[in-house]
Amino acid sequence: MMRHLRSTHPAILQCAEDGNIPPVPRPATDTAGPSKQGRQRELDEALVDMVVKDLQPFTIVEDEGFMAFVNKLDPSYVLPSRKALKTMVTERYNISKEKTMEDLKKADFVSLTADMWSSINMDGYLGVTCHYITPEAKLATVVLGVRRFYQTHTAQHLMEAKALLMAEWGITTKVQCMVTDNASNMILSAQLLNLRHVPCFAHNLNLIVKKALDQTPLINEIRQKARKIVGLFRSSCKAKDKLVEMQGLMGRPALKLMQEVDTRWNSTYDMLQRLYEQREPVGAALSNLNSDTAPLTSFEYNIIQESLSLLQPFKLATTELSEEQRVSASKLIPLYRMLQHKLSQKKGQSAQESTAQLGTHLQEGLHSRCGGYESFRALALATLLDPRFKNVGFGNPAKAQEAEKQITLECASLMRSNTATPEPQSTSGPSSSSSTTTSTTETQDSLWKLFDSRIHVPRRYTVPQQMPQ
Repeated sequence: MMRHLRSTHPAILQCAEDGNIPPVPRPATDTAGPSKQGRQRELDEALVDMVVKDLQPFTIVEDEGFMAFVNKLDPSYVLPSRKALKTMVTERYNISKEKTMEDLKKADFVSLTADMWSSINMDGYLGVTCHYITPEAKLATVVLGVRRFYQTHTAQHLMEAKALLMAEWGITTKVQCMVTDNASNMILSAQLLNLRHVPCFAHNLNLIVKKALDQTPLINEIRQKARKIVGLFRSSCKAKDKLVEMQGLMGRPALKLMQEVDTRWNSTYDMLQRLYEQREPVGAALSNLNSDTAPLTSFEYNIIQESLSLLQPFKLATTELSEEQRVSASKLIPLYRMLQHKLSQKKGQSAQESTAQLGTHLQEGLHSRCGGYESFRALALATLLDPRFKNVGFGNPAKAQEAEKQITLECASLMRSNTATPEPQSTSGPSSSSSTTTSTTETQDSLWKLFDSRIHVPRRYTVPQQMPQ
């Protein structure tokens, strides 16, 4: 009743709240009932879309400002209650889930990615995402579930939780591989499910850089000093205001300093880069503050500059993988080779002993964690079949030839088993697929420069040029 009064008779409700109850008007005949109901359903659907897309809470329909805004837009629309909105969102989820399950029935194979994390309140969560190819040859992704994980994080419990999700979505027999981080319980849970395990490349890059930074004492000391400086300007209003004042006097943009996060190495890169860019305003602000926080020296800023140059290829690779909306497995071998090349190139330009040491640790970590990618059958075949890379993406010609033999054998086997089946018509794909690789990095210190140069060289021989090992 109150909901009806608020939306349809706000004047009467206001009078009632003020103690002045007007005479009840005679109800008018509603000649536009069906159209009004249609408009109500249309706006209800739009409200559900907004809540789902923008991750809004169900209580938004009880917010006074939102209610007034909606009433101004359409006084005839009756907002649903919080419970009714929750029911509507649940119904939308069930409809979407049924449609997705129908799509998954048409998929021959799927792959999964899984991750575990803890919230701010230290509640454990397990997230599983499914990836598959539609009959229209398009990559599709669906989140199977993000579940609160109450049990201990053992491989057995993880396996059981993943098996339940796979059974719920009807894909138990279709899963070909599972991508996770390198945690032992995650790897073992995939083995218990008899699934091929593929380590997450972005997570490997994170481990490589974190370990290399920790192994370089001087750079580690500079990081600690940098964290203390950033902490001062992010925790003290006086220090922050002084920095903004110095930035204004020097004609610099009023940018905040960025603090490092232990679990993400790229936050270390962002912290050092911002601090280096704002080194002059930061130094001036520190000199005007009564603080025991020591500023970085010019020598230490030189170390930071060379370190950023070494870490930039890893930053570019991490960003590219994070933005990837297509199949990324075929990129891993070429990315590994490009990182090798850029790292070797930039290490040779290092003038300081500590940054040369950092470069050595990065090379060792990259080889240790990613050196076996070309021997990984799934990754090798994916690279070979990707029209952007084919066998040019390999650094070892023998591994490229081995992948070609495997593809040839599989094709021959398929041809023998499908001799009575007519060949499907070829579907047109992107004609300039190599541009997909280069478009995102042309304006940067290109990670793909060497690869692009090999692709654009006219070929006079049947054996393609390989990437450096």
